[in-house]
Amino acid sequence: MHGLKLEMGDSFTGVKNEKLTRVAAVLFAIITVAAAAEMALVEPKAAAASLGAKAPAVICVGPNVLYRSKHVVGSVYAGPGNSAAGLEMLRTAAGKLAKDREILIYCGCCPWERCPNVKPAIALLQEMGFTKVKALHLETGFKIDWIDKGYPVEGQ
Repeated sequence: MHGLKLEMGDSFTGVKNEKLTRVAAVLFAIITVAAAAEMALVEPKAAAASLGAKAPAVICVGPNVLYRSKHVVGSVYAGPGNSAAGLEMLRTAAGKLAKDREILIYCGCCPWERCPNVKPAIALLQEMGFTKVKALHLETGFKIDWIDKGYPVEGQ
């Protein structure tokens, strides 16, 4: 068994479960990377212009404190994309939408290249069968790239 050595008292089932756990982790990483590679980005100006009558479903997958402060007008909060609980909230929120509905995911907690929330959220939505998922490209963060530019917000 390539790389695994059984000792007296070892359980084959335990070894098998360990291998399955590792395979599942690798597959999740591959899906996340693939989703990031296939991620369609929307710049803030274009996203703000799309918030009319036929607006996409806008979902915040960042920290709750960020959403409670100010958020994209019409958006809903679905939990941080970097946690199992947040992804379950997203699964529930998205479960109410048609699979061909345009969805715009955003976070804005930190600079884009370090955001831990958007990529797992995109991967989950794609896994659920959504075909029109895009990410709001907030290069620096929500405040600088959205609020300070005067794009529509709700909240305190």
